[in-house]
Amino acid sequence: MYIINGRIKTMAGPEIECGAIRILNGKIAEVGSMERIAVNPEDGEDVLDVPGALVMPGIMEAHCHMGITEEKKGMEGDDCNETVNPITPWLRAIDAIHSMDAAFDDAVRAGITAAMIGPGSSNVVGGQFAVLKTRGRRVDDLIVKAPAAMKVAFGENPKVNYSGQNMSPSTRMAIAGMLRRELTEAKAYQKQKEKALQSGEDFEEDFTKECWLPVLRREIPIKAHVHRVDDIYTAIRIAKEFHLRMTLDHCSEGHLIADDIAAEGFPAIVGPDLASRNKIEVQNMAFKTAGVLNKAGVMTAITTDHPVSLIQALPLCAGLAVKSGLPLEEGFKSITIYPAKICGVDDRMGSLEAGKDADIAIFDGNPMEVFTRTLYTIIDGNVVYRCEDR
Repeated sequence: MYIINGRIKTMAGPEIECGAIRILNGKIAEVGSMERIAVNPEDGEDVLDVPGALVMPGIMEAHCHMGITEEKKGMEGDDCNETVNPITPWLRAIDAIHSMDAAFDDAVRAGITAAMIGPGSSNVVGGQFAVLKTRGRRVDDLIVKAPAAMKVAFGENPKVNYSGQNMSPSTRMAIAGMLRRELTEAKAYQKQKEKALQSGEDFEEDFTKECWLPVLRREIPIKAHVHRVDDIYTAIRIAKEFHLRMTLDHCSEGHLIADDIAAEGFPAIVGPDLASRNKIEVQNMAFKTAGVLNKAGVMTAITTDHPVSLIQALPLCAGLAVKSGLPLEEGFKSITIYPAKICGVDDRMGSLEAGKDADIAIFDGNPMEVFTRTLYTIIDGNVVYRCEDR
């Protein structure tokens, strides 16, 4: 398949004013100018001619709960939080994501081809996130990376949920203490297992601790729900104590301490700013946060936190961040290559380069502008959405 005559924004180099992409076996085979890539209509390959349209990597959502908190289904469709135990690292999002939730179709229509999906923030440790493609019925067929992160949460949410049950945590001290205890036990388990394997001794695996090993080996990050400055600092303190990779999710007051975050080297996933300030800890939430963090040198992605904000609003949220100071090109990166890097899947997506998955979004303008239409959404080289009016 060829895509021709598009204005190609690769996210890996300069924009190609009039370019072509060749797709082979679900992967990008070539990207370049029309002069460089020879298109032969007689070779039997499909040709998608998109004169003047913007061709870019499929948009990626770095933090959401679509399919695990289904729309319009109440308790029956809400599997986001196991709110009877504050420590549940063994839970896997892929066991609760319903890929026929309407949000998946909305995502595809918006040019969103992948999303990091996982548990909510009611627990100190909520469970394991996964990166999925956005079109298909069987979750197993959509998985790009699982587990992709371990969800942990600081601040109001765990406090509110468990203080009401007359159990810990009811303070920020308890949240941090419980997380430290869990990580300490996981490290002890890791040491015991490694010692047994080295000596050839029998070792009985503990399902509730095995899930921590990719985190402790720094293969995947902890995904820290943090809004307020003090919670951001506590998350950084604990990540450094245990030498963990981490993403700062929401990071609503990140603009107040942007230089500190940049110095620590942790990336941020900012949002949902297109939502009400309905909690004390989000009183300083603003679209300017992404731009301030980006300017300080923090790799920053934008999130809707669907269903807090609707998934299809992701490119518009990036646009509002641009309006509030995020540079335009960084706005494009905040919904493509940056989330791919932050989520650990940039070897497959986030930019238009040979060898990567052919996940492509084609628009009749800038997707961060409200009147722009998605013309085509392509996943693994297959056209999964086309604008009916084209």
